[in-house]
Amino acid sequence: MSRQVLGPFNRVEGDLEVTLEQADGRVSAAWVNSPMYRGFEQIMQGKAPMDALTLVPRICGICSVSQSAASAAALADLAGVTPPPNGARANNLMLSAENMADHFTHFYLFFMPDFARDAYAGTPGFDAVCARFKAVEGSAAAEALPARARFLQLMGTLAGKWPHTLSLQPGGSARAILPAERVRLLSLLREFRGWLERHLFGDALEAVSALDSADALWAWFDAKGPARGDLARFLDLSRTLGLDRLGRAPERYLSYGNYSIDGARRFAPGIWDSTVGAVHPLDTRDIVEDISHAWLAGSADKHHPLVGETHPDADKTDAYSWCKAPRWRDKVVQCGALARQVVDGHPLARSLVAQGGGTVMSRVVGRMLEIARVVPMMEAWVRELVPGDPFCVELELPDQGVGVGLVEAARGALGHWLVVRNGHIQNYQIIAPTTWNFSPRDAAGTPGALEQALIGTPVGDGAGMPLAVQHVVRSFDPCMVCTVH
Repeated sequence: MSRQVLGPFNRVEGDLEVTLEQADGRVSAAWVNSPMYRGFEQIMQGKAPMDALTLVPRICGICSVSQSAASAAALADLAGVTPPPNGARANNLMLSAENMADHFTHFYLFFMPDFARDAYAGTPGFDAVCARFKAVEGSAAAEALPARARFLQLMGTLAGKWPHTLSLQPGGSARAILPAERVRLLSLLREFRGWLERHLFGDALEAVSALDSADALWAWFDAKGPARGDLARFLDLSRTLGLDRLGRAPERYLSYGNYSIDGARRFAPGIWDSTVGAVHPLDTRDIVEDISHAWLAGSADKHHPLVGETHPDADKTDAYSWCKAPRWRDKVVQCGALARQVVDGHPLARSLVAQGGGTVMSRVVGRMLEIARVVPMMEAWVRELVPGDPFCVELELPDQGVGVGLVEAARGALGHWLVVRNGHIQNYQIIAPTTWNFSPRDAAGTPGALEQALIGTPVGDGAGMPLAVQHVVRSFDPCMVCTVH
C-alpha cells in the first residue's frame, strides 16, 4: 500500500490536490484538498446588502452570472419581491447562456483532450480522436471556440457585459430588451443550434432530448456510430474504455431546481435517492456544514448556513482542506447537470443512473442532454419577451431579515444565505457546487462525493498523473475558486 499526492491539476479553475492511497493498482482511499483560501464570506460582513451584487460575482470569472443570480435571489427573498415575467425570462437567459457555455467549454477544452494523450495510443480510433480533440492541434477547438464566442454575444445584449454584469437585480433585469434585439437573440440562438446539430449531436436537439433510456441512447449511437458527431465519439470512447463503470459517486442527487418564472421552476427541485428510488422534497433546513476536516475555526457542531461561520485556522489538527463539508440530512450528495436531469425526472438520466449510477459517462451525458433541452427553452423565452412590459420592479430592503438564494450553476447546486441586521450584512454564507462534490470528510469520517468516486479507480504503475483519475475528477467539472470562496 502506498500514497501519492497529485496536483496541481491543469484545466481546472483554481487549485486542486488529490492524495491517493493505492493497493493492487487501484485507489483504496482518497483525500481531496482545496488549498487556496479566499475569504469572500468574511469580506461581505458589514457591507450594505446591495453591495453583494458587485462583490460576489468576483468569486469566479467563468460562472459569475450564477453567483449574481444567487445573490439577487437572496436579496429578492429578503425584500419579498418577485421579478416580473420579462425580468425572470431575461435573467433565465443570462444564467442559461453561461451554463450552456460552461458545458460546451468543459466538453471541448477541458475533458475530451485527455483522450488524445499518448497513453491511449493503439486503442481503436486513436488517430481520429487525436485529429479531433488533441489540445491546441485538434480540429474541435478551432471550430468550437468561434461558436462559443458567437453564442456568448447573447450576453452583450442581455447583460451589457460578461463576466460580472450588474444587470441581474433582485427585482428582475436592469436591461430591457427592444424588439430588434429579440430578433438578434433568436438569430444567435439559431446559429448555435445549427452548430450543435451539425457537430456535437449530428441530430436535432429535440431528437436527443427525446432519448428515453440507456438502450435508446446506444441504439441512437449504433445507427451511425462515431461519425454521427462529437457526442457519439465520446460514447464510442466510453464503450471502449469502460467510462460507464468508472467514478461512481454516492447515489443521492441534489438539485435546487432552475429557471424560475412566476414562482415555478423549469427544472424541478429535490433530492433523488437511488437507494429508495424516490425524490425527496427540498427543504433547506436539512442542509448543514461540517468543518471538522477544514482549516476553519469554530464549533465542531454542524451548522445551518444561516448561522455558519468562516474563520481561517491554517494550523488546525486533522484538517486537510479549506473546503467545508456540506451535508443533506447528514448524507453525502452529488450535484451537477446529471443531478438536475435525474431530479427533474428525465427518463434517459434516470435510466443511466439505474444501470450504472453516477459515473464519468453519465455525468458527461447529463451535460449534453441538458444542452439539448435548454437551448430550445432559451428560444421560447426570447419569443415570450413582451417589449414595453416591465423588466424590473423597484424594491426596498428591510433593515433586518434573512434571505436565501438558490440557483443551479453549470456545476450544480449554488446557495447564498444572507443575514441583515441594522441595515448591514451580519452573515453571508455560500455553498458552491464544487463544495458539495469536492468536500472533505465530515466528523463521522465519511468521505465526500469525489473522494468516494475515486475509490477503485485504476492508477497503473503509480507514476505520474493517472489518466483514469483525471477522467473522474474532470467529470465533475470542478471550479475550485468557487469552492474556497
